[in-house]
Amino acid sequence: MIFSVRGSALLLLFCISLTGCSSETVATNDEGQGGMNMQGAAGRADEILDSVLKEIQPEVQWAHGPTTAGSCDVTRRRTVMTVVSAERRGNFLGLVDRFWRKSDYRMKAINNDVDFPAIYAQTRDGFGVSLRFGGKGQAFLQVDSPCVKKSDVADSTTSPNGPSYEGVYPLPRPNIRSPFWSAGAP
Repeated sequence: MIFSVRGSALLLLFCISLTGCSSETVATNDEGQGGMNMQGAAGRADEILDSVLKEIQPEVQWAHGPTTAGSCDVTRRRTVMTVVSAERRGNFLGLVDRFWRKSDYRMKAINNDVDFPAIYAQTRDGFGVSLRFGGKGQAFLQVDSPCVKKSDVADSTTSPNGPSYEGVYPLPRPNIRSPFWSAGAP
């Protein structure tokens, strides 16, 4: 009896260490994360995206990327339509990195690729956040929720600060020039 309890506890610890789960991200009841449903998680993701975009100065234009819903999670995306030059990507990444650290997000990974850099973090309430660069200096912000109670998910109520590109997928490459973000000098 003692061996099976001890063995079960060790197996549980081993499984948690393999999956990287913690009490912050594992739903322990059928209500999901603290009783939150997918619509609530989408709203929280919008808050996270709104806050980081507000911090980016000078302001960049952005449009909604697709929202996706899994069996118990939801992902919200924002695509930056302002060209961020190769010389300014470090500034952009640094600004977002500092804001996430100041917000007490846990940094998960940094990709220092010259052409396609990215940073990945996690909020204290278990939401994964990322900033990735793609072709032509286009930045992509994404928030992934932890597992929550299944529900319908409505479109975001936050209006983009430029063209909405409603019904357009994939979104076009960045097409807005900024005297700061698009500049060729660091």
